[in-house]
Amino acid sequence: MSNLAGSGCEVLIPFSERKPLKEIERSLIKKYRKEIWTKFIKAIKDYDMIQDGDKIAVTVSGGKDSLLLAKCFQELRRHGQVNFELEFIAMDPGFNESNRELLISNCEYLDIPVTIFKADIFNIVDTIAKDYPCYMCARMRRGALYAKAEELGCNKMALGHHFNDVIETTMLNVLYSGNFKTMMPKLKSTNFNDMELIRPLYYIEEDNIKRFTQNNGLFTMNCGCIVAAEKTSSKRKEMKDLIAELKKTFNDVDKSIFKSATNVNLDAVLGYKTGGEKISFMDNYDD
Repeated sequence: MSNLAGSGCEVLIPFSERKPLKEIERSLIKKYRKEIWTKFIKAIKDYDMIQDGDKIAVTVSGGKDSLLLAKCFQELRRHGQVNFELEFIAMDPGFNESNRELLISNCEYLDIPVTIFKADIFNIVDTIAKDYPCYMCARMRRGALYAKAEELGCNKMALGHHFNDVIETTMLNVLYSGNFKTMMPKLKSTNFNDMELIRPLYYIEEDNIKRFTQNNGLFTMNCGCIVAAEKTSSKRKEMKDLIAELKKTFNDVDKSIFKSATNVNLDAVLGYKTGGEKISFMDNYDD
């Protein structure tokens, strides 16, 4: 596996070996049924993500996760029993031309009818965020995507965050922020009325997404950022490396991190926060 220097693209196998579209689609529910398709369906059912009448904006960044998300939704729409509509949206925050062309090329080849809209986020972030632009960029991207989804009449927006994103977020919060919180499978927007965010790849491990992409002959973008690469190291990359190191001595440590967010014992914590209110174990200790 090699990188295109400076392009923000990760080449997995030569472009000429790209599989036919029908074969790629079939692999989702055949070859990768256990690792991807079953987990996609399970997350949707476990967290009640989709209902009849929904109109879902599926965000397509151009990366491996979002392209898989789009194809999973197309298969669900084709074969599922729930009646819902889809809009595929992609924001161009200031990509260089090669990244924009790659995004368009992949969507055309994969038959993803994407709506691309521009937002000058990279330039803005470069100006205001100084040495640590990633957090600001993510917030601005999310807001722009919500606004586009609302404009298109959607009531839900789907993002391509996966299992590894969840556990890395949990560890980032514990080690860098001193709190315990995780990436939720769905949540209601606080700034856009009647809009809900969903993460249907919640159970799917990143290695299986890479395998799906590589074996089907696709190469995809990373974040496409033209700002952060020269300014800051990635804390998320540090967490990814840390978890990989821990797995050498405890193979299921990633699953334990994930499971910990479903097994919080409030009788054995010093404090917690709910509804904006901080609660200390001392508040009710004598009771």
